[in-house]
Amino acid sequence: MPIEEDILAQLIERSIPDAKVRIEDLRGDGDHYAAYVSSPAFEGLSRIQQHQMVYQALQGKMGGELHALSLHTSVPEKT
Repeated sequence: MPIEEDILAQLIERSIPDAKVRIEDLRGDGDHYAAYVSSPAFEGLSRIQQHQMVYQALQGKMGGELHALSLHTSVPEKT
């Protein structure tokens, strides 16, 4: 069963509370998403470590309910 966009965003936001999350359904099938996650918690971390934080937030749904995820992480610009 596919995962809904809002559930996907909630999982990430609960695990990384200061994150700004935008989810995009790439095919309209609820199975292929792009996730754009920006968080100060990513500062000083490698891209791999940032992605690991997001995958950990998904609580094992990757490869099951979620077939494909294009992940884009960033640290917010300081103003």
